[in-house]
Amino acid sequence: FKSLEELFIIKNGYTPSKSNSEFWDNGTIPWFRMEDIRVNGHILNDSIQHITPKAVKGKLFPKDSIIMATTATIGEHALITVDSLANQRFTVFTKQNSEQKNLNMKYVYYYFDIIDEWCKKNTKVSSFPAVDLQKLKKYMMPVPPLEIQCEIINILDNFTELTAELTAELTAELTARKKQYAYYRNLLLNISPMNVCEYKLSQIAKFSYGYTAKAEDKGDARFIRITDITSDGHLQENDRRYILLNDENKKYMLKNGDLVMARTGASFGKTLYFENSEPSVYASFLIKITLDNSIILNKYYWHFSKSNLYCNQANNLVSRGGQQQFNSNVLGNIKINVPPLDIQYKVVNILDHFDAICTDLNIGLPAEIEARQKQYEFYRDQLLTFVQTGHSILTDRQTDRQTDRQNLIKLFQYVFGYAAVKLKYVYTRLRGTSITASKMKEISCNNGDVRIYAGGKTVATAFESEIPNANIIRFPSVIIQSRGIIDAIYCCEPFTFKNEMWAYTNNNEVTVKYLYYVIKNNLEFFRDAASSMGSLPQISHSVTEDFIINLPSIDEQQKIVSILDKFDKITNDMIDGIPAEIEARKKQYEYYRDKLLTFKMKQE
Repeated sequence: FKSLEELFIIKNGYTPSKSNSEFWDNGTIPWFRMEDIRVNGHILNDSIQHITPKAVKGKLFPKDSIIMATTATIGEHALITVDSLANQRFTVFTKQNSEQKNLNMKYVYYYFDIIDEWCKKNTKVSSFPAVDLQKLKKYMMPVPPLEIQCEIINILDNFTELTAELTAELTAELTARKKQYAYYRNLLLNISPMNVCEYKLSQIAKFSYGYTAKAEDKGDARFIRITDITSDGHLQENDRRYILLNDENKKYMLKNGDLVMARTGASFGKTLYFENSEPSVYASFLIKITLDNSIILNKYYWHFSKSNLYCNQANNLVSRGGQQQFNSNVLGNIKINVPPLDIQYKVVNILDHFDAICTDLNIGLPAEIEARQKQYEFYRDQLLTFVQTGHSILTDRQTDRQTDRQNLIKLFQYVFGYAAVKLKYVYTRLRGTSITASKMKEISCNNGDVRIYAGGKTVATAFESEIPNANIIRFPSVIIQSRGIIDAIYCCEPFTFKNEMWAYTNNNEVTVKYLYYVIKNNLEFFRDAASSMGSLPQISHSVTEDFIINLPSIDEQQKIVSILDKFDKITNDMIDGIPAEIEARKKQYEYYRDKLLTFKMKQE
């Protein structure tokens, strides 16, 4: 351990006179401020502002120095990799000549994270916070051998890189989620089945212009203007203006859930959904939209007003001369597809959820970025504290991702009752084993606990000890008999199968059994798709992989599977009836199966 004053030459930065242009014009010497750290990070090779040689008092701070804020924003530091100066908020730490061979400044850079925290707890009590520099100079810093310093640097560099990569990925994902939100919104609203009606807005809404008055700094009602509406249709909280209420302007007061739209300027068409109980009056450059709520929900229209379906129409309808005008006559020509109210409620619920993810920094991906940053800081502090105390380093990992495709499936199931999706996007294809006919005959026994499917109607059983464990499937699956007899087999007990076939599964038993019934219901399609390989028909992987399956919610699948299971049992139980009744039950089963697996847009 050595004190900071033993390890470093410690000096304060300064600001050359701003009134002297010779110090600043065409400057080439980096001069660092807190803004440089905020904008460009904590390892800096250039600054936003520069000074000239005439501004330098004495010598520049040499490269590979640490600057640390010791006043105002205490506890921020950076490693500077160029000769430079810094302003007076920074204290600069330059390696003593005696420590040139003992100290790696990258190690110092990382260790100063701990010193930052110490500084925050050791400030002078005054009206202007500042670190007690005398105490700081006496701070004892551990200096392990250079090889240990380098090992710490390597580990923390890796963590820094991984954290930066993850942050970039998650930030990119957040951006993608915002695009996804817009995509889902446009997709959900661009629907045109028979139970959706198209209206001109003038058919389902009334319009009223706002109140004309001068906005004041004080008053007893907020005055809502065009500039108070954010780009995504929310109410600004800053730059609030007011008016005094009177009998006339009370007619223009907004209620919670009202809609107002900007009718002029660059923000024309921008619509606010007013969610506030504060007394508020809308201004004359806004149009209040009063919808027929027996047909359309205000919140549904608000989401529509942020979609491409709306914006493209608005851009085509607006007047182009000078100040753009989007008056009530023009607004009334906007066309909108309106589904039933129950569908609107579901759409609103989903889009409100996406809106929260994209805008609320306390949930969703931003919270995950923050959590990973905290995880990085934990590892960093554990490593550096180990030098001092010998405490061990704990570990933690986090992996939890879901695909947009799965979210899209759930979205359509929720809103419309089912999703039409390619089979390969929902199920995992399993490969068979290369067991030979002679080997199968050798290991086959009557009381085996593993079934072996070998094509056609050939099924054998064997003991588990006779089959490699990797080739035994122990979860519910649907086997595709792809050659000769084109068929499907549902299996929920340990099994294996020859590699001329394949199987499908996923992590939900209900969904697997549902797939079995869907394929059985479409055997004619698969058999028609078969090509002749010699004397035997055969289908390829792509026939099943690209097959589009109508996938309802798990609850609906459960109902369908339960009904078909009962019919299946009755149909295959010879004890339950005479042959004629069995034949009738089969036809009845096929009838209900066909009905259950034929989907239309769900109406609730």
